[in-house]
Amino acid sequence: MEKPIKVTLVGAGGKMGYRLSNNLKDHPEYQTSYLEISEAGLERMREIGVSPSEAQECVPDADVVIFAVPDVAMGKVTSQHIPNMKPGSIAMFLDPAAPLAGHLPERSDISFFATHPCHPSVFNWEPVEKSHFDYFGGIAAKQNIVCALIQGSREHYEVGENVAKVIYGPVTKSIEVTIEQMGILEPALSETFCGALITIMKEGMDVAIEKGVPKEAAYEFLMGHINIELALLFGQLPGGKFSDAAIKAIEIGKGKMFKDNWKEIFEPESVKEQIKAIT
Repeated sequence: MEKPIKVTLVGAGGKMGYRLSNNLKDHPEYQTSYLEISEAGLERMREIGVSPSEAQECVPDADVVIFAVPDVAMGKVTSQHIPNMKPGSIAMFLDPAAPLAGHLPERSDISFFATHPCHPSVFNWEPVEKSHFDYFGGIAAKQNIVCALIQGSREHYEVGENVAKVIYGPVTKSIEVTIEQMGILEPALSETFCGALITIMKEGMDVAIEKGVPKEAAYEFLMGHINIELALLFGQLPGGKFSDAAIKAIEIGKGKMFKDNWKEIFEPESVKEQIKAIT
């Protein structure tokens, strides 16, 4: 039997980290150590039955070190731990912001790997309640993930991807991208663009309610129309399309709500600005 891969999870009790801790703690292929400093995080760890380790004992011995810490703290935390990692190990990041912002210490003798969940699709079909209401993923609902090898040995891509499939499981599909492409996906596409649109959708519903529409009617009407319009636009209803009247209404809305240069959000310099702002 092969020896288990030694993993150190930094930020093991955080909002993201405790999810990863829960998926790693009983996995036979991984011998996991957990690092956490906040009392709230330590309490989350106790709730799932894992205990903290000492960094000086586990980081130098780890094959993979996962950094599950906020973007704003990434520079400080990685400067503390990456110098102590052994040559040939893998530093894993859960989004592209810190690597693209240049907040990582230089270590040419280790690999850097990034991965991020797509989160369960709105088009998922989940047969049981536990899966249906796992909106975030990593508990019971199926989701896809993206992965990028930032630097290092090509064989480390598979090692990192396998860890990613466990921490985000159940995973249906893993898609390889570059770290630059991951930056376009997050924050540009998913947060700067889509997050803004969805926030405006909620604000639009609130305006309808302020205008006298019953809250229940506004909510149900919007949720249903989101469902059918997503299905029409993203190929879930073959041959389906908007009516001529709806197309005219959409053009009116786009003209009133969007600047002509909105696609600049996805240009490299804009992506860098967005990453700088959140890190």
